Amino acid sequence: MRGADDTEEHRDAVAVALDVLGELAERDVALGPLTTYRVGGPAAVFVMARTPSDLVCVGAAARASGLAVLPIGRGSNMLIADSGFGGIAVSLVEMADTLDIDTVDAVVTVSAGVSLPVVARRTAAAGLTGFEWAVGVPGSIGGAVRMNAGGHGSDMAGSLIDVTVVDLAATSVVEQTMSAAEVGLGFRQSDLSASTVVVEARLQLAVGDRAESEHTISEIVAWRRANQPGGQNAGSVFVNPVPGEVSAGALIDAAGLRGLRLGSAHVSEKHANFIQADDDGTADDVRALMEVVRERVEATSGYALRSEIRLVGFDDRGR
Repeated sequence: MRGADDTEEHRDAVAVALDVLGELAERDVALGPLTTYRVGGPAAVFVMARTPSDLVCVGAAARASGLAVLPIGRGSNMLIADSGFGGIAVSLVEMADTLDIDTVDAVVTVSAGVSLPVVARRTAAAGLTGFEWAVGVPGSIGGAVRMNAGGHGSDMAGSLIDVTVVDLAATSVVEQTMSAAEVGLGFRQSDLSASTVVVEARLQLAVGDRAESEHTISEIVAWRRANQPGGQNAGSVFVNPVPGEVSAGALIDAAGLRGLRLGSAHVSEKHANFIQADDDGTADDVRALMEVVRERVEATSGYALRSEIRLVGFDDRGR
């Protein structure tokens, strides 16, 4: 690690965490490839969690070392600084062994690491409706709960019953259940603390028609391909200032920023609220371009855009 993390105190903390974690831990693992931006530096300590007991070990290591913990799902809403993350990054993608669909009560129980498109397609195939919107969101259930992911007129708040979580900062790391109301879902946000990890979620859907749901999914996929870019991005960068009335993309467009390039990052020509990273790009270029866009939009419209992307390892922590 570099910069502020390159101190004797930090090296001692990392050594403590590695000692507690034992064979669960790896050193200096690149985090960029675990995100859809595919840019960014390494984690000082990395754990691929496979069971809740692995999370208990991560919590113990965090308490013993004082290092921060970064849960990572599918990495579809995250930008890691080029300097990396000085704490313990824990991937949840292998905690994806549960997708139980109760077609009678239309209740779905799903592990945090399961991808949203998988849940959308599987529930539609089972004749349930209400989750078709998620087919175009390349994230995981856990991350979707944390940020109340949504699209096409719906979001996680529309179906969440409750979640099973563990708080890695707690003195005793145990699983607990939080109702949807306790999670506090708002527009692209929740009240979950940074140390709280979603392990499982229950969704309330409705009995529908398989053919109709699968048709809706096909239409959503076609719309996204026509209107949103592929490549290295994390979807919409900024939250819409007034949901349903004032969109961030329209404000960016009105400021004449569509296609604007800064180093290895550029505002998408296809959708102005997407910032693309080049194949050999840097996270710092993406972050810098975000600031340019924010400043120009505020100057031209008066709206101060708020990041929808979780920014990790940057000195200013983002806004």
